[in-house]
Amino acid sequence: MRVFDALSAMQAGKKKTKKICELTTCWSEDTKDSEVLPEYPRPQLQRKDWICLNGYWHYAITKKSSHPEEFDGKILVPFSPETRRSGVNMRLKPGSYLWYFRSIDIAEVPKGKRLLLHFGAVDERCIIWWNGKLLGSHRNGYLAFSFDVTDQVREGKNTIWVRVQDDTDEGNACRGKQVQKPEGMFYTAQSGIWQTVWMEWVPENFIEQVKFTPSLDTGEIKLEVTMSRPARVLVMIQGKWMTYLRRIEPEEFSFVGNLAVGKHHALLDDHMGEKAVANVSIVLPEINPWSPEDPFLYHVQIQSEEDRVASYFAMRKFSVGIDEKKVPRLFLNNKPYFFNGVLDQGYWPESLYTPPSDEAMVFDIVKMKELGFNMLRKHIKIEPMRWYYHCDRIGMVVWQDMVNGGGPINMNRLCYLPTIFPAVTKMVRDKHYRFFARTDKQARLQWEEDCIAMVKQLYNCPCIGMWVPFNEGWGQFDSVRIAQHIKGVDPTRLVDHASGWFDQGGGDVKSVHNYFRRLRVVKDRRPFVLSEYGGYSYPIPGHMYTNASYGYKTYGNGSEFMAAFQKLQKKIQKLEKKGLSAAVYTQVSDVEEEVNGLYTYDRKVCKL
Repeated sequence: MRVFDALSAMQAGKKKTKKICELTTCWSEDTKDSEVLPEYPRPQLQRKDWICLNGYWHYAITKKSSHPEEFDGKILVPFSPETRRSGVNMRLKPGSYLWYFRSIDIAEVPKGKRLLLHFGAVDERCIIWWNGKLLGSHRNGYLAFSFDVTDQVREGKNTIWVRVQDDTDEGNACRGKQVQKPEGMFYTAQSGIWQTVWMEWVPENFIEQVKFTPSLDTGEIKLEVTMSRPARVLVMIQGKWMTYLRRIEPEEFSFVGNLAVGKHHALLDDHMGEKAVANVSIVLPEINPWSPEDPFLYHVQIQSEEDRVASYFAMRKFSVGIDEKKVPRLFLNNKPYFFNGVLDQGYWPESLYTPPSDEAMVFDIVKMKELGFNMLRKHIKIEPMRWYYHCDRIGMVVWQDMVNGGGPINMNRLCYLPTIFPAVTKMVRDKHYRFFARTDKQARLQWEEDCIAMVKQLYNCPCIGMWVPFNEGWGQFDSVRIAQHIKGVDPTRLVDHASGWFDQGGGDVKSVHNYFRRLRVVKDRRPFVLSEYGGYSYPIPGHMYTNASYGYKTYGNGSEFMAAFQKLQKKIQKLEKKGLSAAVYTQVSDVEEEVNGLYTYDRKVCKL
């Protein structure tokens, strides 16, 4: 074990005086404020008739819960107020209220249409008003939600109010790596609207949801269409080599109970009762499996009597199996496949959680693929839906972390102790809620509901091959049961029930984080994966967020860093032959004090 490196990492980033540098990516330098993330935000369910509400809104931060009498200025939505890109650069403290306001001119309210108001994500809980009338509330800063504003909309001027609160690490809610006092591997907290806000007109009976479940072994795509009442639906599947039509008749629909993700995520007040759901299986005459080497997508048009949406799916299969040497392996499309991954935090220096542009999302994915990686482990964050779409079409597998919550993280107990004495974690059961800061029963129930909601929100993304509910014990509880719950909701993907340590023997993989010990393969009935390793630091002056740096082994120049990285990759190749099924290098880019990225935080220098 590299004891010196481990001890240095524990002390890294603790300079008494920190100087913050204003880094900016080229996309913010080149993008006009009037053209902020203008792309349709939901590629798996697209309509033509929509209105983007990104841009400047009025804002105010208050101590009182009543509507403010005046505003503090303007904020560029969808960037959080803590970011420079928003134009505010001010932190929302726990107990305070962040207010948004804007007006919308609607020239005509068409008959027989409904108007839906969509939010990609608002961190962490909010209340929405339209024309002064309460629409409802929402909580969880990572899930999309919508409201039907048809009964409140009027021709001419309409107004929207949004009130936000966010406790960050002073509460139990999902928060990821956000903290009030950023340091080391934990980053600046952000709040409020951080994904696209938009509206769309839909018919009275519209296509509310579509769900694709590929079955590679049978050559079928199973399609679930949800509407408010039965209607004739035409499904058109178009590929490079064929056009396939399937008519769904009204008698194929059945009414089922409310399909809303949870009580905080209901789509429409008028549709809180039963839903009309049709389940059909379509046998494809020819199969083109999706993989990083050939990311083939089937493009779909679904048309009802009044509504039409565009979507896509892919035929692929993630599974576990035994190779010819009797070694448990991860499989893709029924063949052993080595997942060569890199940890992806999804942070940006000028905009934190929010990618500065669509091109910025594509940059990270493409550059990692060019460096030889075929998988990204999206670390404790849910991205905008367009990010997953780009992974789908470019060909990048995603291992998706859920977002941790619970009480304050005890680093000595949950990180430093397992790093130095990993064998200790085998004796700890995650039913001991106090050990993992999970004593609040209601918070545990809420997190599990949110976890399943995240799975459902991302279900149609072909790129996702693994769900990761817990990381390094942060907010961990009942992980074996949670993994089983996830598999019950989504049996098409694998689950890493406890990434890093505190393995409870569940899930589909034996998952280990190893930064300081000799890399080796641990024999287990499950495939063995190094779900985090590396983390080599190479600070580059002029591209550092702060003068305080954090990493696991520091190199002073590019040639030393390159040589160490190449040596490490050769070790990984040897371990693959010994039974290693996947490896996740830390990480895509520097993030604040962490300087262990393959790219600098501003994405202007590739360290390789």
